[in-house]
Amino acid sequence: MAVPETPPGACPQCWQHAYDKSIHRKLKPREDCQPCLDHMRNGCPYLVPKKRSSWW
Repeated sequence: MAVPETPPGACPQCWQHAYDKSIHRKLKPREDCQPCLDHMRNGCPYLVPKKRSSWW
């Protein structure tokens, strides 16, 4: 199954790690993914564009 394209307003790393099973497949049992841990501790390193408001 192909990984769906990252929707606007979503972090590319979060999206890829959530939907691409091959990223976490190489981890041993009870081993944490370091990029995911860093992401949880420090937040998204990407400037995620928000959806354009249709108010104006």
